Amino acid sequence: MNVTNRFSDRLEPIGVAVGVLLVLVAIATLAGAPWATKGDALASVIQVVGAIGTAAIGALLVWLSRTD
Repeated sequence: MNVTNRFSDRLEPIGVAVGVLLVLVAIATLAGAPWATKGDALASVIQVVGAIGTAAIGALLVWLSRTD
């Protein structure tokens, strides 16, 4: 089976790959413990909310890419 017959949409692999990359970037950001390195609490909260939003967008992109 070749790759073109495996996916119904030719952009599906790209959507899945980008979505997984976004989730991994968000996990890496949270693993870096931004709340421990910033002096300002507001900046840490914004960074954590941004990382969670990035993970949500990545998961949504993977879900949208995989559904028909």
